Amino acid sequence: MGDKANAHPGAAGRAAAADHPASVRNVVLVGHSGSGKTTLVEALALTAGAVNRAGRVEDGGTVSDYDEIEHRRQRSVQLSLVPVEWGGFKINLLDTPGYADFVGELRAGLRAADAALFVVSAAEGVEGINGATRMVWEECAAVGMPRAIVITHLESARADFTAMTRTCAEAFGADDPDAVLPLYLPLHGEQGPDGHAPVTGLVGLLSQRVFDYASGERKESEPGEDQLPQIEQARNTLIEGIIAESEDESLMDRYLGGEEIDFKTLVDDLERAVARGIFHPVLAAAPAAEGARQGIGTVELLELITGGFPTPLEHPAPAVTTPDGAARPALTCDPEGPLAAEVVKTASDPYVGRISLVRVFSGTLRPDDSVHVSGHGLADRGPQGRDLHEADERIGALSSPFGKQQRTLTRCIAGDLACVAKLTRAETGDTLSAKDDPLLMEPWDMPDPLLPLAIEAHSKADEDKLSQGLSRLVAEDPTMRLEQNQDTHQVVLWCLGETHADVALERLRSRYGVQVDVVPYKVSLRETFAARSGGRGRHVKQSGGHGQYAICEIAVEPLPGGSGIEFVDKVVGGAVPRQFIPSVEKGVRAQAAKGVAAGYALIDVRITLLDGKAHSVDSSDAAFQTAGALALREAASGARIHLLEPVAEVRVLVDDDHVGAVMSDLSGRRGRVVGTEQAPGGRTLVRAEVPEIEIGRYAVDLRSLSQGTARFNRAYARHEPMPPQLSDRIREQAEGSV
Repeated sequence: MGDKANAHPGAAGRAAAADHPASVRNVVLVGHSGSGKTTLVEALALTAGAVNRAGRVEDGGTVSDYDEIEHRRQRSVQLSLVPVEWGGFKINLLDTPGYADFVGELRAGLRAADAALFVVSAAEGVEGINGATRMVWEECAAVGMPRAIVITHLESARADFTAMTRTCAEAFGADDPDAVLPLYLPLHGEQGPDGHAPVTGLVGLLSQRVFDYASGERKESEPGEDQLPQIEQARNTLIEGIIAESEDESLMDRYLGGEEIDFKTLVDDLERAVARGIFHPVLAAAPAAEGARQGIGTVELLELITGGFPTPLEHPAPAVTTPDGAARPALTCDPEGPLAAEVVKTASDPYVGRISLVRVFSGTLRPDDSVHVSGHGLADRGPQGRDLHEADERIGALSSPFGKQQRTLTRCIAGDLACVAKLTRAETGDTLSAKDDPLLMEPWDMPDPLLPLAIEAHSKADEDKLSQGLSRLVAEDPTMRLEQNQDTHQVVLWCLGETHADVALERLRSRYGVQVDVVPYKVSLRETFAARSGGRGRHVKQSGGHGQYAICEIAVEPLPGGSGIEFVDKVVGGAVPRQFIPSVEKGVRAQAAKGVAAGYALIDVRITLLDGKAHSVDSSDAAFQTAGALALREAASGARIHLLEPVAEVRVLVDDDHVGAVMSDLSGRRGRVVGTEQAPGGRTLVRAEVPEIEIGRYAVDLRSLSQGTARFNRAYARHEPMPPQLSDRIREQAEGSV
């Protein structure tokens, strides 16, 4: 571990295929935007010898955030895999975006990883740990994923390592604050003219050794006499925390009895507690000075990852079944076992085509293997989910990503990650397995996109490319859903937030050459009769030869919500011949679909055919369809028509501190709060019914209202009448557009 007296040598050169799962570590970096995750990945790669001293990949480009959109925005927007080697171990560093709009990339990283590194900025203070970061910590805790904390930006004049460590213990150690403790204390140099003393190294609390980085290389020495009192109290607290989590119950008695616990025992117990996910060490990191080979704390962090984080052998694989749902034995991380791999991310390369990032949980994946692809897909989900899709595909080239480069691999064993080229049928979340032994993995949760973005092709040329561009975009990003709304005739991209939507439009334009215009999103309204009414449809024309003759009389009355349209025949005496009654019904239903007041579909009415007239020669199916439509329009012209708006059942999970603000906001949206209930973790579940027209931007507004701590979901409940002043305004707009 990082506090061991001997450092592992950096393994220069390029990451190679792992030989055994025990030599692999899969680590996801989690933290808010600006916490320093990407900088830390660069520093770790530099220390491990994977990049040159300028912090660049040896063959050009940065090691992370290499996408053009990321360059322009100065922010990570996608999951990035950076494999490095250290002391004979292959470490797959999974750098995730910190912005809430890209939580889908974060969840993909969590799925692929066996441990999590939470990155917190010392310069941000309490704000360095936001509500979304705490939620991810709780998700990791729920599944027992090992976690450690890295405090970055120690070079900042506002950095306070001690205060930030306390904040981490309060935020992440709600159940056991003594399980969140630092392994090192920063070593400060001389104060400058501004009074700021820069961090030059670390003091190991267990080893009581000084690790000085001032020269650009890590140098180890004995602490000075003046430094020992500074670390004694912190060291005792750390030892007590380690012993409290030890599997050796006699250790605490020995310690309290005054016995000096030897260094190796403490380190071994620490490593076991970290791997079991019950102890969460706090480390410190600062970037390397220009020209330096090692950043402060990077060696210690690499040693923690290789010594304290679990191997893929210790991480339970997702549950599997056969594609038809039959039970299968649990998978083990065995390179010789049945093939079971999962697509955790899909991307497109302008030269290579589709590239799938795959985590192998069992077996070994090799180029040119024929595999079975199965899954329900995480993208393009409708209200009822998606049917299972299956296909057979051939594995293309296997590679290990590093910045923009793809380095060829000969195989990918259980526990490792690799990129697979040209899996044309596989989507994010799909399972790859042997053709003669197909499997299906249990899917992971993805947040529902709840911000609608209505778009139109900018030109005819864009219209020709729009469909293909959108399908590729959605295949890459499972948190984006594509809807072709049959009621409003709009193409709608459902996104997680405004930044997510902006990046989607930018990708359409720059990657797929499709320019689109954003248009106002329309909610699917409905119409209904407020009271009983009647109408007469007369379609009589004579223009030589066969004419057109059809007359019908109808009555229309409202029905309870959800009844749809009911057609009743009460014609007596053959006033309307039997063969034309279906024609009348077809005509009124066609007119109902078009609407009778503002152009929205008519619902929840009973239309009764009472009487009519026919001509022995001139009556026809088409004539009675027209007469039926005319009768319904006449009935509407003399009746009061209600515009109905969809009402959503909204469930908001919010911190108790923000419940009042959320409920007040819902009321301001014409919402009705129907109940609240306490939820774990100091949260409240607020249930409300809100008109959908009022919550088009709720995904954005709720994030601002709750400082990013709230989540919500929505489901259609019913249609109900709009307020008169609002419906009148919509009717006027509809009349003005005719």
